[in-house]
Amino acid sequence: MKLGGRAIFRIMVVVAAVGFLGWNQWHAHHASPPAQAPAATGAHMDQSSRATVQPAPPRTWKLGSLTLTACDLGQPNSGLSTAAWCGSLAVPEDRAEPQGRKIELRLAVLRSSAQVASPDMLAFLAGGPGQAATDYAGPIAAMLEPLRAHRDILLLDQRGTGGSNALACKNGGQAATSDDTGFDPAKLRAEAAACLKQVEAHADPRYYTTSDAVQDLEDVRRALGVPEFDLVGVSYGTRVAQQYAMHHPGAVRSMVLDSTVPNSVVLGEDFAQNLDDALKAQFARCEADAACKQRFGHPFQTLVQLRDALRANPHPVSFRDPETYQTVQRVLSEDALVSVVRMFAYAPPTAALLPLSIDAAAHGDVGPLLGQAKLLTVDMADLAGSGMSYSVICSEDADLLGARPQDADTLLGTHMVDAYKAICSVWPKGTRPADFHQPLQTAKPVLLLAGQYDPVTPPRYAEEVAKHLPNARVLLFKGQGHSVLAAGCGPQLVQHFVEHPDPKALDASCLDRLQPTPFFIDFNGATP
Repeated sequence: MKLGGRAIFRIMVVVAAVGFLGWNQWHAHHASPPAQAPAATGAHMDQSSRATVQPAPPRTWKLGSLTLTACDLGQPNSGLSTAAWCGSLAVPEDRAEPQGRKIELRLAVLRSSAQVASPDMLAFLAGGPGQAATDYAGPIAAMLEPLRAHRDILLLDQRGTGGSNALACKNGGQAATSDDTGFDPAKLRAEAAACLKQVEAHADPRYYTTSDAVQDLEDVRRALGVPEFDLVGVSYGTRVAQQYAMHHPGAVRSMVLDSTVPNSVVLGEDFAQNLDDALKAQFARCEADAACKQRFGHPFQTLVQLRDALRANPHPVSFRDPETYQTVQRVLSEDALVSVVRMFAYAPPTAALLPLSIDAAAHGDVGPLLGQAKLLTVDMADLAGSGMSYSVICSEDADLLGARPQDADTLLGTHMVDAYKAICSVWPKGTRPADFHQPLQTAKPVLLLAGQYDPVTPPRYAEEVAKHLPNARVLLFKGQGHSVLAAGCGPQLVQHFVEHPDPKALDASCLDRLQPTPFFIDFNGATP
């Protein structure tokens, strides 16, 4: 399979931006009262007195050794913002050289509504690799709202992301502007080198690994004066959570792992199998439904036939851009098709559109597939240019990857391994601890959440992690894809677990009400 540069960058990302909806409103009683201007003497204030009145100083909150300031966290690609308390902590970039370059870690706290919050703090660990936790303050606040009744929530931008010395390559890889160029290792190496040139101006990429982030998180915990964390990790964030629990077990009270990546897994080694398995399972639902089967037949077979046709004959197509409404043209190729289908598979609403969109494309109407893909790629753009994700994967996984012959005819094929190898031949590598890929073993209470149709971190991953944890439980979210914490009663289950961390006693019967999104038979929706 030939994969173009931009498609490869998108596919390499472990998790796209999660689609949580809503945001939390500011609790006004949290704010420290602003300093009051001194009262004027007499009935009136003269002009000179008015001139000396100063603006109220920023509201601050002393937490541990840090002073946090009231702030509003914007949400990317929207006008929404979430009120929080923001601060920073300086840490050495290279911990072996504590007198060397320092980097500022950006952090924010979503403050509890309780007069006196629980001493343990919930720490949210974002996915990617490459997501900045503070970028998703609104969705996180909405999703974890039940827990804010008693707990503060920490959002820490992992080093190399967001406000923590981001390894961003906004203008890097200019050659990777289309999906139709085919797999070219030399081009990928050149794009990685261009990105590296940018980030080396302010960072040494060798020190932006999971292990470095784990020590950062511990430094932040101590600075905040927090005795223990309740860790909530999503996708790549579950790797950070497991590594943190391995190296700082006394700092962990409980763990929630959503869409889990086992320590033993080498990122990328079975992405191709995971995608094919998820799509086949999804499409089996269509074939078991009379109306869906009558309309679309065998969707996976249609998808493979379309892939083979595009492999032999990639060609330009026109469709209406859903944002600008202008007619645009691009080359529809095998790699473009695969990258779009993989993005669709992450979430139930878009997965429900796949049989219809694939069928339309097979009959010459590419608008539904490529138009929706245009919207889905917005949140992935920053991850696609994240040098931090290269630092993680090149240091922790790439040398262990090998092409698997059984993946040769899967949708993703075997070129992903080649892409990693090409990029990582250029990108500097950090140190991987000897025990890095060893399973986490702990008696701490752990709740693992898995989506039935997750195309990247399937339920078997969660089961693999749970085998080594005597105080753990896996919850299967029926009909769901990747990143499931916000689905159905997920927020309430997490609340109950964190407040009473006994996974085996947790009543999860509410999950029985979860159902997959019905497939769209036409653009009016599913059958009644």
